[in-house]
Amino acid sequence: MLIKQLSIFLENKKGRFTEVAQLLGEANINMTAFTVAENSDFGILRLIVSDPEKAHDILKAHRYAVSATDVVCVQCPNRPGALATIMTLITGADIFIEYMYAFSTGDRALVIIRPDNLDKTVKTLSNNQVELLAAGELFKL
Repeated sequence: MLIKQLSIFLENKKGRFTEVAQLLGEANINMTAFTVAENSDFGILRLIVSDPEKAHDILKAHRYAVSATDVVCVQCPNRPGALATIMTLITGADIFIEYMYAFSTGDRALVIIRPDNLDKTVKTLSNNQVELLAAGELFKL
């Protein structure tokens, strides 16, 4: 249950994210989740899109530095302590989290996780009945 995430290097200047959003929108590519990590000179836009291969090609054609990475999407109840339970499983399996971001809708939360060991993470969470979503499922929510 791995999902392709795109990471895009953006100069930290006005309009760069707008341009990415416009390019993807014009290509009928939906963004379902994203996060931006930045410093004073540049940012890294990480996003989950409906067609990662097409988005990758479009962004490359427009001279963006873009790469694809596999991540895991966990669905859990949107209530206090639910994420702590999942993180306890991950920590107990000696898995390091490089980064993560989340969003919630109604009574469920979706957490995008980039661990240092994808296979071990999927196995650990699956063995403990944690619901993992495939890319197609994200766009049905």
